[in-house]
Amino acid sequence: MIADDTSDGLTVRVGVPGEQAVHLLFSEPTRPYGDEPTLDFIVRARSRWVSIETSVRTWDGDGLDSFLSSLAEDFRGWEGARTWHSLEYDLALSAEHRSGGHVHLTWGIHDRPPAEEWHFETTTVHAAGEDMQRLAEEIHALLTSGAQ
Repeated sequence: MIADDTSDGLTVRVGVPGEQAVHLLFSEPTRPYGDEPTLDFIVRARSRWVSIETSVRTWDGDGLDSFLSSLAEDFRGWEGARTWHSLEYDLALSAEHRSGGHVHLTWGIHDRPPAEEWHFETTTVHAAGEDMQRLAEEIHALLTSGAQ
């Protein structure tokens, strides 16, 4: 879900905020080297008991939006886990299609090199098909907003 952001930028929320649930916020896409394809964005994990954030380094988004879109296209399901990771592995994603037409996305957020002192993981559940396509479109909008 695209959420309002006080930093005058686009924020994508994944998961439902609440007392127990962890939700993720993706925001602030930037090109630190001008015209080069390096694209960074911030990912935050929030809940009553969790508050972490890291900067994610990608090469033009590393195809995160395409990966999510491919999951939506295969709404009837697949065997095993499909995986994606960012350029420096600061964000990793594993997707499994489970019974009942739901996709379980396990998000791994890692401390940036060279420290690499911590790792956090959470799973969000999404309806296959339209819900996944909407997420892919929102992530695409975020990543392309950093290209401007």
